[in-house]
Amino acid sequence: MEPPFPGMDPYLERSSLWPDVHIGLITAIRDYLQARIAPGYIAQITPYVALEQIEIAAPRRALVPDVGVYERDPAAVAVLPAAVDAPSLTGAALLDIPTRYARVELRAVADETLVTAIELLSPANKRPTPDGADAYEQKRQDLFRSGVHLLEIDLLRGGRRPRLARPDPLPPAPYFVFLSRAERWPAVDIWVCPLDRPLPTVPVPLRRPDPDTPLPLTQLLHQVYRNARYDLRIDYRQPPPPPDLTPDEAAWLDAHLRARGLRP
Repeated sequence: MEPPFPGMDPYLERSSLWPDVHIGLITAIRDYLQARIAPGYIAQITPYVALEQIEIAAPRRALVPDVGVYERDPAAVAVLPAAVDAPSLTGAALLDIPTRYARVELRAVADETLVTAIELLSPANKRPTPDGADAYEQKRQDLFRSGVHLLEIDLLRGGRRPRLARPDPLPPAPYFVFLSRAERWPAVDIWVCPLDRPLPTVPVPLRRPDPDTPLPLTQLLHQVYRNARYDLRIDYRQPPPPPDLTPDEAAWLDAHLRARGLRP
């Protein structure tokens, strides 16, 4: 099936899908750029491991942000003896699970110097904790000080956006792309990506005087969707994963999916 959304599909944010989407899109970006920046540059995938929180709850199914789904058999839950007080509340344990992600690095062939870093933000990058968004922000600052171009692709509605020196908040939108050019830092170019529009084709800067290389995000994301057959894993009759869409977005999504025959 062809991808049903003009740009980003919010159903791809589902916890059990996103790590696969992340690796697939990172690989597609690397392959696309490598064919266009050689022989002066190489595009390489640099893997990293982030700790993602999973919630183990019983007796119902667990919430699993980025790994798998754990279930506990209700029959296995012991019945409390009559002399024991029942608990006031039932909670859930949070476990940090190592999850593999990757980024794309563009390096000059002559000396393998890092020229451009391309980040597809993960849930760990956006989690408002010292080892999440704070640690990612420190990495951003290190790149800026090193004179490296940074392209950040944020296709996750939840979590904290990359920090910007703006007096005004970002406009309301589900997705964004940020480009920080080394020679213009701290200026940041921002692409706002509504749900009902294609993702932009954005420039990938290299060393001067080499020209930017256009990166067609919609084309690559849809290629990944088709190759991975995500349509077999998504039930579009259900609402997309959290966070909730705005009322206008939810109304558009429902009408759009009905028009495509994916909802009754």
